[in-house]
Amino acid sequence: MQVEITQAIPLLDEAGELTQAGYAKKLLPVYDRKKVKGGLTRLKEWDYYYVGNDRFGVALTVADNSYMGLDSISFLSFGDKPWEITKSPMSVFPMGRTGLPSTSAEGITASSGKRHALLFQAADGQRNLTAHMDRFRGQEPIDVQLTLTGEPEESMVICTPFPKPGHFYYNQKINCMRAQGTVRIGDDLYSFRPDDSFAVLDWGRGVWTYHNTWYWGSASGLVDGADFGFNIGYGFGDTSAATENMLFYQGKAHKLSKVDFGIPMRNGKECYMRAWDMTSDDGRFEMEFQPVLDRASCTDVKLIKSDQHQVFGRFTGTAVLDDGTRLEVRDLMGFAEKVENKW
Repeated sequence: MQVEITQAIPLLDEAGELTQAGYAKKLLPVYDRKKVKGGLTRLKEWDYYYVGNDRFGVALTVADNSYMGLDSISFLSFGDKPWEITKSPMSVFPMGRTGLPSTSAEGITASSGKRHALLFQAADGQRNLTAHMDRFRGQEPIDVQLTLTGEPEESMVICTPFPKPGHFYYNQKINCMRAQGTVRIGDDLYSFRPDDSFAVLDWGRGVWTYHNTWYWGSASGLVDGADFGFNIGYGFGDTSAATENMLFYQGKAHKLSKVDFGIPMRNGKECYMRAWDMTSDDGRFEMEFQPVLDRASCTDVKLIKSDQHQVFGRFTGTAVLDDGTRLEVRDLMGFAEKVENKW
């Protein structure tokens, strides 16, 4: 039994604990940074956007992780010879001074350094993403100008507790937004059109425990001409009240139970570039994930570690809506990742 939150409530009580663990289809719990009691050095806030189509994609991140800030730009090409570039300048002890908004619905997220700047603006049902970074590809800069529209009525919202007092994760994933704009790297121009380019927002606020591993998958696109996407994930916190697994079809969310990523193994290690066999315990999500590109990185400085495999590829299989409608999905571009953090 999964607990659905159906009305606006404070996210945290006076002790800094979640007032209700569970999921929602809109951003109903109200986040107030002042109510956080789990230790401000453990508080992590981020806005992550991925915008892509079958040919290429761009990911933009602004994160204030209290003792460490991170701005990141990734560009990915899915052609005959896939390639990616990621640059992620960091800062020390921002401690909330980045000023990320308390809601995903509106506001300004901005961060910059000597050679880069990112700006996310949300207002009136539209999101404008702007980014610049010097020396992104060799000596060539990157410039991003994107507009996101068509935000669906429903999204994935989850309130996940950790077993440690005052620790929680509040997260919204908005799939299936339409994207229009350009990315320029040197003299190369990449155009995103709303007929084939889609965006997802990963909006996260929470006080995390030190060592976690998570699995996350997402895709947005068209199935038989209709907007379709999904969010799947697991691996951290107490998900007994709800999982984050959802289908999205024509603006509506359809709740799934548990999903296993089925990452292929060899000699005890994951083989990320072989086909994954994804399956749900209720039989409503059955996908083969065929990898195209592994955006892998590992930073290990003993006390802080981040080992990431964000794998981009194509999903083929079936998805079943709440009313039993069965959708046939073929070659839907998206990604699936495994991330281990000590942070």
